[in-house]
Amino acid sequence: MTYAADSFDILPTMPSWVTSGRPETPEDVAFLSGAVLAHLHLVLSRDDVPQTLLKARLALHAAEACVTRQGRPERASELRDAVAFLQPGDSPGPAGEVYLSWQRAVERPVSVKALDRALPGLDAHQIAVWLDAGQGAPVARAASVLQAVLADRPRDPASALILADAALAQTLGWSHVLPLLGLGLKRADLRKADADLRLACHRAISSAAAEATREATDLARRAARLHAEAPKLRARGADEAVALFLTQDAVAPTALTSLRSDRAARRFCKRLVELGAVRELTGRDTFRLYGL
Repeated sequence: MTYAADSFDILPTMPSWVTSGRPETPEDVAFLSGAVLAHLHLVLSRDDVPQTLLKARLALHAAEACVTRQGRPERASELRDAVAFLQPGDSPGPAGEVYLSWQRAVERPVSVKALDRALPGLDAHQIAVWLDAGQGAPVARAASVLQAVLADRPRDPASALILADAALAQTLGWSHVLPLLGLGLKRADLRKADADLRLACHRAISSAAAEATREATDLARRAARLHAEAPKLRARGADEAVALFLTQDAVAPTALTSLRSDRAARRFCKRLVELGAVRELTGRDTFRLYGL
């Protein structure tokens, strides 16, 4: 495939009638959430959007939203650090565990087995029971799953949101979980039930799908720039290193094992920043992380 620098210009844009104004009735809210999901479905079919990276970036945003709802102080930068520099046997802390769960949830095609891996504290049979609790249209099913999990595990909203987004993905025919309810629902929404919860889910999906579309457009733009600059990279193992930036939210130089040494990896990252192909994400002089 040829990646032109302006390939992102042909990404479908969200119609203005979807984003302008605030719907007044439940029917309007449901209609608009369906419209944004249909638009997002088109975006998710685009080859010029780095789909794995999009899911990874949204997983970070959803984890940040989850820990914020819990009243914790960690934000995206702290979550990145908690996971990127995790050593075997180390604990990432409660906030880091939430981020790891979202990371694992989006990595593999959605299934009970994959969700059991993403949520090791839960039982696979119980996960299957919860997913069967929802029936009907995509948002209604996701809301039912969310309500069922919260009824059994009121202190574990992150797992409930992951399973609700999994149910949404399954009903829409998406291969992977895409964090939408985890990103868009508010803390007060998690105390709602039945029709009120379904309405909150429709609203959350409308806002989160719009954010996901903006993120996809931005990542398509950045991926096109990285592809355009990649031929200038002469280091052995450069292709493998570039591939990591197209799939991971944040990359530490030590993860670029295809390069000859840690020093070579640091030079490689510095060169990418100079070319405007990636960004340094931490603002630190040491223990840096890089990404699109």
